Amino acid sequence: MQAFVDFMNGIIWSPALIYLCLGAGLFYSILTRFVQVRMFGEMWKLLMSGKSSGEGISSFQALAVSLSGRVGTGNIAGVAAAIGFGGPGAVFWMWVVAFLGAATAYAESTLAQIYKEEQDGQYRGGPAYYFEKAMGQKWFAWIFAIATILACGVFLPGVQSNSIGNAVQTAFGPGEMIDTAIGTLSFAKVMTGTIVVLVLGFIIFGGVKRIANFTQIVVPFMALAYILIAMVIVMLNIDMLPEIFGMILGDAFTPMAGLGAAIGWGVKRGVYSNEAGQGTGPHAAAAAEVDHPAQQGLVQAFSVYIDTLFVCTATALMILITGAYNVHGAGDAFLVQNLAADVAANGPMFTQTAIEQVLPGVGNPFVAFALFFFSFTTILAYYYIAETNVAYLQRTLKMPGLTLILKLVLIAATFYGSVKTANLAWGMGDVGVGMMAWLNIVGILIIFFMSKPAMKALKDYEAQRKAGVKNYTFNPAKLGIKNAHFWEKRAGVAAKVKEEKETELV
Repeated sequence: MQAFVDFMNGIIWSPALIYLCLGAGLFYSILTRFVQVRMFGEMWKLLMSGKSSGEGISSFQALAVSLSGRVGTGNIAGVAAAIGFGGPGAVFWMWVVAFLGAATAYAESTLAQIYKEEQDGQYRGGPAYYFEKAMGQKWFAWIFAIATILACGVFLPGVQSNSIGNAVQTAFGPGEMIDTAIGTLSFAKVMTGTIVVLVLGFIIFGGVKRIANFTQIVVPFMALAYILIAMVIVMLNIDMLPEIFGMILGDAFTPMAGLGAAIGWGVKRGVYSNEAGQGTGPHAAAAAEVDHPAQQGLVQAFSVYIDTLFVCTATALMILITGAYNVHGAGDAFLVQNLAADVAANGPMFTQTAIEQVLPGVGNPFVAFALFFFSFTTILAYYYIAETNVAYLQRTLKMPGLTLILKLVLIAATFYGSVKTANLAWGMGDVGVGMMAWLNIVGILIIFFMSKPAMKALKDYEAQRKAGVKNYTFNPAKLGIKNAHFWEKRAGVAAKVKEEKETELV
């Protein structure tokens, strides 16, 4: 199984996908005139001024759900893997993919808002919806929906729960070994997996509102606590900061593991962490209640900054300042070996060791605690994304029970991931991320060349902002955007209300 997964990753994560991720980000950055920089203040303003409705969640809740998918094990174990296999220079390429990816995130999330639907009493949308409506290619939408259900419902939950299980075992010991049908497992991992799936079941059977309410509290709190711990470690070693940044920048272009390894691992873990272009963020973006699609696109672009430039950088600085890392070379050789050879780069041990060195007795349990909440909320986001794509397929299939099957499969995958080896879990996760990224990035580029809806929405929003309007509106018909049925209906209702008011005044 491991050999097959590695073979698939070699095909999916070829240099072509690396350059496609970076190229798409640069493409949208230039076309939007670097909207991720120009509109930074507007992003913050929108984040704080959202509202919810009976059908939709607020911009902040959508950001929290999206961040719960972004801020996960990729921020702790993923950064460790990038450094462990690509050297310190991989961190620089994580920054690059985050900066450029913010523009990609704007484009895909704005598309999700433009082509969203009201379905079963709530807003639904995402790549499958905009591929069908903007591209007019239902077969392509179906391929994405099926790939996403497999990725988010089967492959990716195991990556998150695996890191939780490993972190808990490191912090509190493995306990007794238990013989089971799937192998000999530690008591710590079995108990951790059981607790995770019990809480997971309670929340996912409560629907998107319960997911949003849970993540909007937990995600900001845990991200802030994690960044504060990192700041303490950095401040205690502030004299080393210039050296660390010099090492990151120097190794990015003449890296110890080869330039290709640094770029490859930096982009792979950057995309895994911030999800820009991957096609997961648009699902939460579509669920938001906003006055104009571009507004949620801007909010989602901001979430990429929070994930990679704040949380991932915090992890990288802790690991590099304390020297709690190894860098793997060819075969079993190490280019840098500061820790024992059996310390997995694909797990949370680098980060736990880093915090433990500076704050003895804190590192192991704190990282286990942080990973539990980061990874758990990410699994919730994966469920919501997979459920949205099941709902998309249900529009045609009309098969009862598909959502229930998804819940049971995801719960089983989560438990299985929590007790199995890290390399297999990460390998399957990379297959899932790569499949979605290929389909989504190619799709949004095709949509751009067909009709440019995300660019038209940005131009319209900036024109209204420049005019100083208090209540933003969006009329897709006036902009030449077709099949945006939700917004067409809303614009029609607004026009009718306006006409009635004018009639009354006359």
